[in-house]
Amino acid sequence: MAAGSPPPLFNALREGLAMQGLAASALRPPIRVRNAGHGEPVIVIPGMMSGDNSTSFLRRSLQASGFDARPSGLIFNTGATPQRLNDLQRRIEALHAERGQPVALVGWSLGGLFARVLGQRCAGDISCIITLGSPFSGDPHANHAWRLYELLNGHKVTQSPFPEDFRIKPPVRTIAIWSPNDGVVAPESARGLPDQSDEQVQVDATHMEMATAPQCVTRIIQLLGEGAG
Repeated sequence: MAAGSPPPLFNALREGLAMQGLAASALRPPIRVRNAGHGEPVIVIPGMMSGDNSTSFLRRSLQASGFDARPSGLIFNTGATPQRLNDLQRRIEALHAERGQPVALVGWSLGGLFARVLGQRCAGDISCIITLGSPFSGDPHANHAWRLYELLNGHKVTQSPFPEDFRIKPPVRTIAIWSPNDGVVAPESARGLPDQSDEQVQVDATHMEMATAPQCVTRIIQLLGEGAG
């Protein structure tokens, strides 16, 4: 794959099949990983063109595994706006104050970019950031979503509306989950460079499966559990 290129067409076509699993995930029983969490607060941020309903299986599985998993408050995430990030920041600060401990963020795709910006903006309220197939590194055109993003947001994908640079690793534990089978985001963009995260974790999943495939959800829970307690 050439540098700056989106995933090949074959991988992109697989994402359509994965959409069925995403829709069915809301009906599946949660995954339980014993002794993973002990009430630690987590907020899950959905990707573009989706909302908190798309992350319900992951949140229910986190809850069943001992975490206090909360929705982001995003009914439909159409893109990056200052108001959207301000609302998320207030939600994080309120949950930190309520629980008396910093909040872990799990951000799927565009939601992971939000998490990285928030990790720089309010690091004292955040314990850990996990991104799922988020295009935080390299060419911002190395994905199949940038044209839609520009259409919805009225600015170029290269012109972030925030002063923070999501390519810079936040000053908290930061984990990048990526897949060589991602059909939306180029794997190297979601994996990033070694200095852009503390850990790069490979999974075998499409982009649309990263918050629903059992092996991915289990790995997310395990990673959060490593920093819990």
